[in-house]
Amino acid sequence: MNLYTPVELPAGLPRLSHADRLMLMGSCFAAEMGARLLDAKFRCDVNPYGVLYNPLSISSALREIEAGKEYGADRLFFFRECWHSPMHHGDFSSPEADETLRRINARLREAHALLPRLDCLLLTFGTAWVYESKETGTVVSNCHKLPEANFTRRKLSVEEIVMDYQALLSEWFLRNPKLRVLFTVSPIRHIRDGLHANNLSKATLLLAIERLQTLFPEQVCYFPAYELLLDELRDYRFYAEDMVHPSEVAVRYVWESFSRTCFSEEALNIMAESEHIRKALAHKPFRPDSEGYKCFLGQIVLKIDQLNGKYPYLDFQKEKEICHTRLKA
Repeated sequence: MNLYTPVELPAGLPRLSHADRLMLMGSCFAAEMGARLLDAKFRCDVNPYGVLYNPLSISSALREIEAGKEYGADRLFFFRECWHSPMHHGDFSSPEADETLRRINARLREAHALLPRLDCLLLTFGTAWVYESKETGTVVSNCHKLPEANFTRRKLSVEEIVMDYQALLSEWFLRNPKLRVLFTVSPIRHIRDGLHANNLSKATLLLAIERLQTLFPEQVCYFPAYELLLDELRDYRFYAEDMVHPSEVAVRYVWESFSRTCFSEEALNIMAESEHIRKALAHKPFRPDSEGYKCFLGQIVLKIDQLNGKYPYLDFQKEKEICHTRLKA
C-alpha cells in the first residue's frame, strides 16, 4: 500500500561542498535552512537584510549589495520609538539612528565582499503580494507596523517577476559564470492574505521560477520544498500550533531531502563529523574536573585539528574555545 504521495526530487541540482561560498536570501524558511547550513559548517551569508518575503524586495536588496550601497540617515524613518529602514527587517531597528545604520552597513559590507567569490545563491520567495509606499511609489520590504493607509497592496505578475530577474541574473552570470541560483518557494502559507489569495500568490511564484529556469537552464534550478510539505507531508501533524508554519519534524524532513539532493558525498561526511563534535560537547560529564574528561576534551580538539588540517576553510573556532575554557577550569 502506498500511504503517501512521494515528491520526485529533481536531478541536476548543484552539489554543494564546504569549499563553496553561499548566500541565502528570502523568507523565514530561508533563515531556517541557513541556520542549519551554518550549523553544518558551510560558509554562507544568511539574509543580510533580514527576512524578505517578496521577489522585488529580494532583487532590490541584491542590487544594493552589488552596488556596495552605504545607507545614510535619509534612508531611515522614526516610528514607535525606533529608527527603521523600509528595506530591512526589524532586527536592524534601534532607538538610535546611528546604531541602525551601523547594523545595516556592517552587513552590507560583508555581503558585498562575498559577491565576487559566490558559488551559489539560494533564494526563497514567500509571497507575490507587495506593499508600495504611497509617498515614494516603491515596494517596501517591511511596513514596521505603519498604518495600512500608507501603502497600496497589489499582487506581482509572473511577467513582472521574470523581467526583473532576467535583467538581474543576466548581468550576474556574465560577471560570474560559475554562479548557480537555486530557487525555492516557502511552504509557509500567508493566511493574512486569505487562502485563495495565498494560492494565487504561490502559483505566481512557481510560474515565474519555471520561466527563469527556461531562460537560464544551465544556471537556474528549483528545489521543491513547497511540494514536499504540501504534498508529501500532507497532514496537520507536520505543522506548528498556528497550523501555518512547518513543525520541527517537517523542517528536518525537508532539510534531509535537501541534504541528499544538494550536498556532495564529502560534504555529507564533514557534516557527520561536525555533528559528532557537537554532540560530544553537549555531553554533560559526571565530574568536569576529572582527568578522564580532560582527556575526552583533548580528543575533541585533536579531531578538530585533523579536520582543519584537511579542510582549512572549516570554522571550529567556537568549539575550540569551549574546549580550552573547560580544560582550564
